Amino acid sequence: MRTYLIAFIGFLFVNFAYSQTGELCKAENLCCNHLSAPIGIDDPNPRLSWMLNDTRNGAKQTSYQIIVGTDSAAVAGGKGNVWDSGNLQSDAIMATYAGQALKPFTRYFWKVNIRDKDQVQSSSPVSSFETGMMDIKNWQGAWISDRHDLNYKPAPYFRKEFKTDKNIKSARAYIAVGGLYELYINGEKIGNHRLDPMFTRFDRRNLYVTYDVTAQLQNGNNAIGVLLGNGWYNHQSIGVWNFHNAPWRNRPAFCLDLKVTYSDGSVETISTGLDWRVSSGPVIFNSIYTAEHYDARLEDDGWNKPSFDDSKWGRVIYRSVPSDVISAQQLHPIRNVETIPAKTVKKMDDSTYLFDFGRNIAGVTKIKVSGDEGTIVKIKHGERLYDNGYIDMTNIDVYYRGDREADPFQTDILILSGKKEDEFMARFNYKGFRYAEVISSKPLNLDINSLTAYFMHSDVPAVGEIKTSDPLIDRLWQATNNAYLSNLMGYPTDCPQREKNGWTGDGHFAIETALYNFDGITVYEKWLADHRDEQQPNGVLPDIIPTGGWGYGTDNGLDWTSTIAVIPWEIYMFYGDSRLLADCYESIKRYVDYVDRTNPGHLTTWGRGDWVPVKSRSNKELTSSVYFYVDTKILAQAAGLFNKPDDYNYYSELAEKIKEAINAKFLDRSAGIYAGGTQTELSVALHWGVVPDDLVQKVADNLAGKVKEAGFHLDVGVLGAKALLNALSRNGHIETAYKVAVQDKYPSWGWWIVNGATTLLENWDLQAKRDISDNHMMFGEIGGWFFKGLGGLYPDPKQPGFKHIILQPNFIKGLNRFEAKRKSPYGMIVSKWEIKGKNIVYNIEIPANSTATLYLPDYIKGEKTMRLTSGKHSLKLQFGK
Repeated sequence: MRTYLIAFIGFLFVNFAYSQTGELCKAENLCCNHLSAPIGIDDPNPRLSWMLNDTRNGAKQTSYQIIVGTDSAAVAGGKGNVWDSGNLQSDAIMATYAGQALKPFTRYFWKVNIRDKDQVQSSSPVSSFETGMMDIKNWQGAWISDRHDLNYKPAPYFRKEFKTDKNIKSARAYIAVGGLYELYINGEKIGNHRLDPMFTRFDRRNLYVTYDVTAQLQNGNNAIGVLLGNGWYNHQSIGVWNFHNAPWRNRPAFCLDLKVTYSDGSVETISTGLDWRVSSGPVIFNSIYTAEHYDARLEDDGWNKPSFDDSKWGRVIYRSVPSDVISAQQLHPIRNVETIPAKTVKKMDDSTYLFDFGRNIAGVTKIKVSGDEGTIVKIKHGERLYDNGYIDMTNIDVYYRGDREADPFQTDILILSGKKEDEFMARFNYKGFRYAEVISSKPLNLDINSLTAYFMHSDVPAVGEIKTSDPLIDRLWQATNNAYLSNLMGYPTDCPQREKNGWTGDGHFAIETALYNFDGITVYEKWLADHRDEQQPNGVLPDIIPTGGWGYGTDNGLDWTSTIAVIPWEIYMFYGDSRLLADCYESIKRYVDYVDRTNPGHLTTWGRGDWVPVKSRSNKELTSSVYFYVDTKILAQAAGLFNKPDDYNYYSELAEKIKEAINAKFLDRSAGIYAGGTQTELSVALHWGVVPDDLVQKVADNLAGKVKEAGFHLDVGVLGAKALLNALSRNGHIETAYKVAVQDKYPSWGWWIVNGATTLLENWDLQAKRDISDNHMMFGEIGGWFFKGLGGLYPDPKQPGFKHIILQPNFIKGLNRFEAKRKSPYGMIVSKWEIKGKNIVYNIEIPANSTATLYLPDYIKGEKTMRLTSGKHSLKLQFGK
């Protein structure tokens, strides 16, 4: 047996960052509920986590001690008056707070002491978290609105003045809204969030947001201004999804407490009540679904500043609380993350300009323009152009049923003031577009700088990266991420233009791609809370979440609404954090029990099937039943994790019965074929573990044969797109999987890219007449597969969160360089290789406190399995025959 050199890089050295303390191992990246120093949390038992910075090979933590207190200096000195966990012999990097009951409106400081592999102790920097309301009873403000009904179009502007005479130590604003808002203090917009608060099932749960506004207050006179938008709360535009008939629909309303703490220890709360004033203003219409209209002639300068004359403003009214649950919004917010200047501008005629931003995004545009008073400027946004160069909306406005003259789809309207250069950007809307067409009622002079685009999405940190020697792979990975971010607005959506719906299937088909590339746990924790809010008592879920009632039909079944099980499980795999799985446990159980109760034979047709296939149609009873098995298996595993032996035994047995029923009906054992033998039918059975062990290779060989017959093209819809590459690469057919992944002829992912796509599409066929959004995530598994199929990065279910990493790389002749990086809860993982002839240099990085097992493929000479400790490793490998 040939041996090869394992060179260990990253010898002991002292990082300059530790030069003052001399520490080789230090805890850093302290987080509370996966956020850095959050304020306004409502969780009585938050999760506290950290990461080790230790570059030595074999670095690990042997014990930890968490100290929590209300005095930062005392905590820094090692004393906590709230919780001291004691020194625990553990390598865990997350712990649930277990100290004294947390009080509302309190800032807590914490740090962690750790001991490294040599029992040397070090201390982290001091971090903090701050509680918010903790209980709905702690609100002092009233819910208020203006006196208009839900059909009134102009947005309401609210204001209140107050005076502070003492020295201010700190100030926090807590605001809960039915609808959307912008908050101002003394003329300054607070924060850079967009579309707050996040969309929820408003009659069951509302979110509030907390801001530190200490810097915005001043001694003497102060003013608070609040502008409300409709959002999903008051859906005035009409679409087929029925949000205009949502049971919660009402005129926007809000509740605010501004809590000011003075240096003498006294606290004053300025709250919403009948002493507030309200008026309309320049936002004359806003719709989350279509666009926003703004009349610059109605601007009221200084409305959100002290000493403004509001004598002509009206009185507010009280409103009832929209729901019984007002909870803290604790997730990465939506922001204008990226500024995108126009690539080109073309003057179509005297009153029309066409701007091309060079890529498809979700977001808004900002226009700067001067012209005669009353000039109407329309900014139309779209993904495609007609042959004559004007915007073609036909692929995205098909489900719009509103007034196309008064409320044109994806078309902002600005009425110029005539007094200055007017500037406008939609506050309460976003769109999906590459192009913007500016049409004016009078000729205007515009140039390439007149219109700027902003890529807008939940600002989740990037944690993954793919870099290769093949530009197609790199562009495909980037397009996948662009599509994912375009469809992340506090919940995952299907598309940012035509629907903006939280389609459940799209969400779980893309969950691994999401988590390999982005730190999205806070968004998914919020979205799964939406699932629990929507679930009917019998266990049924709608296939869009949140929903105003649409989606409880006949097809909202397992292949779509398995989000309730699949996403919590994947979060547990990627983070090693079981909180979401525990929160969803009873919901998963009700869901599985419903399917079991209504399908006594353990097979079901409940679902949508393999949506948007190329040509082959797959058996829906097979695919839906496979997802029934998947959900039941997850439930059994969760029961084992949470020490529920009765549930574990029951659902483990049920899962086996489902598998047996699937194989009894659909598996031809002699042929190694499921149902009709489509790519989807074979790959779904393989990927989700339904195939009997003794037939896995036979079925996989048949799948590879089907793909070869198709010229290494895929012939699948969404279910097959999730399963196909994994089923091939995990079962001895990596070359076939790779050929499909990098195929650039129709039908394929690459076909989109070579035809200019910068996001993923909804249909394989570029000439299709329906299902033709150009920014869709339902075929997004390809972005995650690069990490798995080529980089070989997998979490270990027995030690999740990449505590133990399973490395199963595949080295592809013809792909000379490949690198996958993924920042796990423990730190950066790197799987990087370069091929020169028959030789391969394979570089690996394993973060501190983690280990890995490397499994090399059979076509590599020498040993096939290796245990790796943390640190950098360089392997020199060779291809076999």
